[in-house]
Parts: sequence; structure tokens; C-alpha cells
Amino acid sequence: MRPLTIPSPAAVIHRTRQMIPPASSIPDPEPVVDVTEDDVPVNKKTSFNGILNKYLHQTSKSEGARNAEGKSLSTTSSPAEVLKRKLEQSEDSDQTGRTTSRSRPTPPTSTTARITRSRSRASTESTLSASSPTKKSRPSRSLRTIDTSSSPPSLLRDTIPPNLILLFVGVNPGLLTGATGFAYAHPSNLFWKLLHSSGITTVRHPPSDTYRLPELYSVGNTNIVERPTRDASMLSRAEMDAGVPVLEAKVASQRPEAVCLVGKSIWEAVWRVRKGRAIKKEEFHYGWQDESENMGAGNGWKGARVFVATTTSGLAAGMSMAEKEAIWSELGRWVVKRREERKAEAAASAPAPHAPAPAVASNQAAADTTASADNAVEVTDNATPTAPASAVS
Repeated sequence: MRPLTIPSPAAVIHRTRQMIPPASSIPDPEPVVDVTEDDVPVNKKTSFNGILNKYLHQTSKSEGARNAEGKSLSTTSSPAEVLKRKLEQSEDSDQTGRTTSRSRPTPPTSTTARITRSRSRASTESTLSASSPTKKSRPSRSLRTIDTSSSPPSLLRDTIPPNLILLFVGVNPGLLTGATGFAYAHPSNLFWKLLHSSGITTVRHPPSDTYRLPELYSVGNTNIVERPTRDASMLSRAEMDAGVPVLEAKVASQRPEAVCLVGKSIWEAVWRVRKGRAIKKEEFHYGWQDESENMGAGNGWKGARVFVATTTSGLAAGMSMAEKEAIWSELGRWVVKRREERKAEAAASAPAPHAPAPAVASNQAAADTTASADNAVEVTDNATPTAPASAVS
């Protein structure tokens, strides 16, 4: 037997190269293109001799209609893309069929806007206005029409005798004040409490002592608006402004030393009427105002000084009780000082009384002289008849 000889790897490679013809000698095959009845060109070499054609391009009439509407596959797509889209559509339809019975209705999404710090205020407001239901805007106090015909009559009367030390000016009577005729009559009102804590009154008076204040403490009461309401916010700016000249006339007529405006809104109304504009934030302050702002000045009188105090309404909670008492205490110290000065002035101007003892003594001497004369007359009268008797005797 001949021995088996195993060729070397180099020899195998050499022989293999000899068996393969050069690439330049092999002509490029021309692609076989066929046109189907659907006018879609198909490369038979890359489509398994057109076998895929029956899967890709045979469509029903309903699918053709959808293709006309733009919802089906594009005729200009490559066969690979068409096959891929066809498989995706079949998978979607199968998945839809399996999940239809188990599908649940999706809950409605909330349209509430979520506000973050990074968003601007303008965009936040526009989002909220678009998502939230429209609300009726409340007209301003100056544009509201106030029906005053339904307001109950007020029994409260002004207490403004001449030459008071202090005249209190309120906004308007409350319903209970108008019904009873007593100033600041509602139990939640702090007027009588602040009057006592500030030292203006020596005791805490009830509202029924409204008309005793002038004779006890030389203090009076009035309001810028006479119409009673539940609270001061029910008044219009026109009503407040119309009460300013009436208040000025009252002050000019009775001439109190000072006027205390019980509430910021009263001073705002006075400022609007005098200046023709609203008071600025930096222009307002509680307490004594400048003497150029005195009320009722004219006819040689410099006017009454103005003190702006806090409101005493129980509905106002913008300031603490300690802050209110601090402002009212400043007014109370001045009232007490002026009351003592008035007493001292009255005592100094009173005439000196006459000494009663000498007058009593002279009267007693005159009475004794008269009594002696009467006794002498009686003695003379008694002695007269006896004289002739003696003579006769």
C-alpha cells in the first residue's frame, strides 16, 4: 500500500486559490425585477424569487381604501420596511384582541395646575385662570351701588357740647348701636375697654353712659356717617367722603380742643377730600398728626388737633391688643393732663370768697341792739302809766 501523504496547509491554500476564478472574470448578475399586478417592483433575487410577494402586496379592498386615506403602508417603501410594518400591525392587532377584555377605563386626569417656585407669577396666574372655573369678580367699594333705603333708623345722637377736651369720631353706628342709641354698644367692641385702660375714664363705663361722658370727662361722640350697618365695609367711599365737610362744620361750630378719629378709614376719607388723592403708605401713621392738618380751623381759631387711633371693632384683627393699648395710652395721657390743667385754671380764675365770721358778728350785734331797743321801749311803755299814779299819790 502507498503511504498516505497529508499536504501541508500552505499547499492546500495554494490549490484552493487556483480553483477559485478571479473576481474580474465573473460577470455581475443582473437583478431580476418583476412587476406585480399591484404595480410594486419586486427584486426576485432579494425576495426569494418573489415568494414574499404573496405576503406583502396582496391587500383587500378595505385595506386599499385605507391606503388611499394615508393610513396604510407607503408604496415607495422598501420590501424590508414593508414587511417590518406589516408584522408590527399584526402584533398590535393581536395584542389589542388579547387586552380588550381586560382593559379598564382610565381615570380622568386632573387639570389642577401645579405651582413651582421656578415658574413665573404671570404664567402661574394664566394657568390657574385657564384651569379653574370662572368666579364673579367683586366690584370695588367705589363702584358698588349702596341701597340705603333698607337701613334701619339710628337712635344714636351726637354729644358735642361746646369746648370739649376731646371729640371721638367713629365711622358709623352698628346695628345694635343704632337700635339702642348707645355708642359702641356691641359686646365685642373694645371702645369702652380702651377708654378705661388709657385713663380717659376712671372706671369702665357701660354703653348706656354715652350721654354722661361730656359732664364727667369733657369727652363727646359723633360719626362721619350716620347710616347704621352691620360693619363699616358696607359703606361706599362716596358716603365716607360726603361726611367729611359735615364733620368739619361740627368741629368748627363746637370747637373741641382735639379730635380723635377712631379708625384709619376716617383719616383716609379726610385725606382724599382735602388732597384729592388717596393717602400713600409712607404718609400714614397713627397718633398725633401735624398741626397743619387741624380740623375746623377758621375765623381766628387754629382748629382742633387730630389724633388717629386704631379701630375698636371686634371684626378687625390686624393689630394685637397690646399695640392698640399703646396707641390709646398716648391719647389718654394727654386727656388726663388737659383735664388737670383745666381744673387748675378754673381754680385760679375763680374770685376769692369773703370771710364769713365778721359778717356774722356784725349781724349778731345789730340783732342785740335791736333787741335792747325793743326792751327799752317795752320798759318805757310799762312805766308810762305809773307816773301819773305817783303824781296823783
